[in-house]
Amino acid sequence: MNKFFSDIHNAIFSPVRTWAEQSPGNWNILIVSGLVLVLVGGILTYVFHKKMGEADERTTQISLKSALIALWVVILCDIIFPKEHMWQIFFLFKYSLAFLASGIYLAVRYKKDFF
Repeated sequence: MNKFFSDIHNAIFSPVRTWAEQSPGNWNILIVSGLVLVLVGGILTYVFHKKMGEADERTTQISLKSALIALWVVILCDIIFPKEHMWQIFFLFKYSLAFLASGIYLAVRYKKDFF
């Protein structure tokens, strides 16, 4: 099982590492794209939390489910992303994916419940 995960890490993350280390421009592209994703995910999550309005029995459950989805994405990314190299970049992408997943869930629930 450990060899299986090792092969997946080598197949996915080694080319990313090689590409990022080729030039400072590639490294900057990775950082800026991660920051943009964090910003978009944070704004999306914030906007739909505000659009839901005051907390009541129904919106509290939606908010808790959104937080649970973000937690599961963080845990899944901790399992998948490598910790030996480029961990700062993958830390950024871990939280950007969590914000995006939470924001997408909130957008879907908002459209379903409020329209």
